[in-house]
Amino acid sequence: MGPIRHRARGWLALMGAALPAVAGALYAGLPVAAQPVTVQAQTAPAADYPDFVRSSLYVPVSDGTRLAVNIYRPARGTAAETARLPVIFAFTPYRARVRDAEGKVTEVALGDRLALRSLIRAGYVVAVADIRGKGASFGTRIGFQSRREAMDGHDLIEWLARQDFATGKVGMIGCSYLGGTTFQTATTAPPSLKAVFVGASDLDKYSFVRRGGISAQFNTRPDEPLSDDLASVPVDVDADGALLRQAVAQHEKNTPMAGLWYGMPYRDSISAYTGNAFWEEVGVYNHLNAIRKSGMATYFWSNWQDEPTAQSILSAANLAGSKFLAGPGGHCNPPPGFDFTGEVRRYFDHYLKGADNGINREPRATYWRERLPGGTVSAPGGFTGGYVRSNVLPGAGARATPWYLGGGHSGTARSVNDGMLLAAPAKGAGRDTFTVRYDLPASDYFAFWIKPMDDKGLSYTTAPLTRPMTLAGYPVARLRVSVDKPDANVFAYLDEVAPDGTAEVVSFGRLALSHRKLAAAPYATMGLPFHSGRKGDTLAMKPGVPADIAFDLTPVSRVVPVGYRLRLTITGADPRQRNLKEIEIKPAPVITLSRGAASRVDLPVVR
Repeated sequence: MGPIRHRARGWLALMGAALPAVAGALYAGLPVAAQPVTVQAQTAPAADYPDFVRSSLYVPVSDGTRLAVNIYRPARGTAAETARLPVIFAFTPYRARVRDAEGKVTEVALGDRLALRSLIRAGYVVAVADIRGKGASFGTRIGFQSRREAMDGHDLIEWLARQDFATGKVGMIGCSYLGGTTFQTATTAPPSLKAVFVGASDLDKYSFVRRGGISAQFNTRPDEPLSDDLASVPVDVDADGALLRQAVAQHEKNTPMAGLWYGMPYRDSISAYTGNAFWEEVGVYNHLNAIRKSGMATYFWSNWQDEPTAQSILSAANLAGSKFLAGPGGHCNPPPGFDFTGEVRRYFDHYLKGADNGINREPRATYWRERLPGGTVSAPGGFTGGYVRSNVLPGAGARATPWYLGGGHSGTARSVNDGMLLAAPAKGAGRDTFTVRYDLPASDYFAFWIKPMDDKGLSYTTAPLTRPMTLAGYPVARLRVSVDKPDANVFAYLDEVAPDGTAEVVSFGRLALSHRKLAAAPYATMGLPFHSGRKGDTLAMKPGVPADIAFDLTPVSRVVPVGYRLRLTITGADPRQRNLKEIEIKPAPVITLSRGAASRVDLPVVR
């Protein structure tokens, strides 16, 4: 995202300057089989406009609601460029311009987390608007990324395209919520919207927010107080802030986010707040044809230590020709070791200015692979590996390789069983049992990743690898499970264990046992198991009777070195469940896993 205030209860801490261009190690092969080579970053031309002229105003959308829009025009000195220029639009709930307690003003458009400041320098008009019900905008937010909000984006794009500073071609960019407003707006197919750059957003909000039927940390935080919006800088005509105060007063009726999601346990649940099956309204997959017919260009970006990456890959898979980028690290951080700002500019230069810079002819996917063998490089942040370039998305060229749950003891885990993960199923049946533990460590407010959980359940660990294993794509857990209750939650974590015993979670997933029934998906899933989440498809467990379940884990891209191990951990609760105390089952469920051929994890192995 753009520059957003870091608050204890805020969404993200996403301030920072532009990342410098760094040459990365890149695979040139298609799909991923060639040796790594070093290439120069494809940096865009130098900046043309060192300055900008800012203005702000209220723009009414189709239902009359006035939204606060800030416009930044490229300039040299105090004179704005008079020639018509393409426009880049960002649509935020986190306040386009905001003043902190010390009086310092922070502006989304003047940071480079989304390359916006560089785009102004490069001859783009940048516009940032507050969504209805947030910041300085009027209105009430009913739902969360609703069709009304998407149409607001549509209306603002068409308004921007008609202004005398605009060529009529508009691009849109965002990450996290701003990625969502970008993707949702794209589904309304504004005629002037020619290209979108979508970061860390979802194709299927139900499968993201309530993954496997279980709500967790994303989108379930408490809502921000109205005082946050009152810290917005008023638009130019509102010198005394009277309009700002009127606007913020309307925000008091906003739909509470956590209440909205917690109140819809099934995909077809009717929301008490919106009066409809709201998961379906905000499911982008329902509107993909509008994007396809529009002809707009699409680029999806996320990072490997970030849960939305699973959705970003599927989004790219469902829109032919989409480009994809994944770096190391966490939520919405510009990928280290990669010229992110240059990539964004080259993308918009091609689709909004007609520059023949070759970006449309380059491999479709660029993504980091941790510990790239044979010529590893380091990227800022302590990451070691390199970038893979491929015409296929991560996972598409992988082979599902089964590793089976076995008995014995690895001597590396803190679990009650400390079993083995085997390349072939052991002869004879066996079972392991644990009682779900809710005494979990406190989670960070935004714990986008998790620490190893092997002491909270069962674990199965390979012997030290005798040759490297390259993983790219989605692991899939396929387990035979029984429980002494009609339902229970199952969490799976794939850990990488170093020779010294240090462990790192590299992938994770979750499934409520009552949601185990597999169904046909309404979009392409790259062969992954799909659970509809509809109430009619839920199945109660018969206490003590085993059932087979399958669910995918978050995607991974790394080379597991010789001497390292992989470990599958199974628990019944996760510290990132914000409502864990409310949903705790007493007495705690007792879960049993069958070993041998009945239970395995399929790893996405690439040659």
